[in-house]
Amino acid sequence: MRVKLFAGLRERAGWGERTWPHSAGLTPHQIWSQLPDPAPAHSVRVAINHSFASFETPLNPDDELAFLPPISGG
Repeated sequence: MRVKLFAGLRERAGWGERTWPHSAGLTPHQIWSQLPDPAPAHSVRVAINHSFASFETPLNPDDELAFLPPISGG
């Protein structure tokens, strides 16, 4: 599975994309909790295969998981 971090999250972790080992029942929340110095989860959006998802959505081995910081615009 591929894990991507964007913007400030990428800078904070020191990487933008990694291959992550998959195990049965793995969720974005479990991966998030393993990242170095993660921001509070409530301030981050999760996307699985380019669609917004929950931190508790089960992941598949071929998924692309992305963590996105708060997005603003106008």
